[in-house]
Order: sequence, then C-alpha cells, then structure tokens
Amino acid sequence: MAEIAEGGSGGHKGGKKRAKKQSTRIDMTPMVDLAFLLLTFFVLTATFSKPKSMELTFPAPPPPDQKIEEVKKGITLLLSKDNRIFYYEGQFRAADDDKGKKTVLAELNFSQDSKESLHKYLLEKNKEMHEQIKALDAKHKANQLADTTFKRLVRERKADKESYTYLIKTDDKATYKNVIDVIDELNINVVGKYVMVDILKPELDLVVEKVGAN
Repeated sequence: MAEIAEGGSGGHKGGKKRAKKQSTRIDMTPMVDLAFLLLTFFVLTATFSKPKSMELTFPAPPPPDQKIEEVKKGITLLLSKDNRIFYYEGQFRAADDDKGKKTVLAELNFSQDSKESLHKYLLEKNKEMHEQIKALDAKHKANQLADTTFKRLVRERKADKESYTYLIKTDDKATYKNVIDVIDELNINVVGKYVMVDILKPELDLVVEKVGAN
C-alpha cells in the first residue's frame, strides 16, 4: 500500500506555512447610507429663500369720452419694443392750438454713456432736488438732523407740488424688464411722483410711426 506523504512542501524549514493574504476591499455601503441620510436631512431642514416681488398698483382706465386733465410739470415716458423709450413734456396735443404746439416725441435709451441716456435726462430734470436732498443728507450725517426728521423732510421734498410727475405708459410690445428698469432709474434719481397709466390712442399712433406697426 502506498503511503501518503504529509508535511506539504518539504523544502520549507520547520514546516511553517505561509499566511494567506486577506482581501483589502472596503465595504462602502454604510458610507452611502450615511450620505443619503445627510442629504435627506439637509433637504428637509433647509429654508429656501422666497422670491421678492414688486407690487404695482394700476389705476382703473378712464372712460373713452373722459377729458384728460392736464398734469402740471408732467413728463410722459412711452415704452415700446426693442428697448425704445419716447417722451414728451406737458399736456399731449394732437394738433397746434392756442395753448401750445402739437406734441412731438423725443427718444431716450438705457445706455449710461449716451447723450440721450434716460439716467442723464432724469438727473438733469431733478438736479435741484438732488442738491437739496444732498444738503439734508450732509446735515443728517453731521448729527444735525434726527433720523425721523431727515426722512420726513425727504418725503416732503419728493412730494413737492413743484416737482415733476412722471407718467409711465407702454404699448403691447414693451417688456416687463424695461418697466422695472425705468422705475429703478426714477428711484435712483429721487423721483417722488410717478404713476403707470394706459397709453392714449393718439400717443400710440405716434409711437407706431417711430417703431413701425410690426
């Protein structure tokens, strides 16, 4: 009967066996679970910022046969397509009469560097108010005016009956962005009196002559 030799590889001294190499693979399952738990936690506990909106109050349109009262020191801004802005000062006149000449539209734009810049136009028209509010601000910073007094004087100056009133009108091709840009410029230039009203048919006809019917 043949004998079975024991001892494995007899060439090793002392008959020692080599240890098997253990696997070094790391189980990432717990890390993935933890990541999803953290993600769920932050999604459920996070507070999302609410979008800010600007409330605009539009007056009710007047009856077609109602006579439009003249606004003292009024400036009308007409917004149309392609970022175009037209304006005229005083009462609209469809033809020459004993009170004035026929209304002719002039054009402005949103560029800061242009001679016809809306910003420069408003700055020039409100130059006196700028200077007065600047003087009030200097006194306020020098602690010569209390906060409540300073704010009250600024409000009174903006509401002065001698200051300009701006009428903002748009056709159906004007953009919401342009309306907001105009309001921003009015606020930057410390304009205290402005309102949005419907465009008149004769005004719209003049705008169409400038920009075209399409």
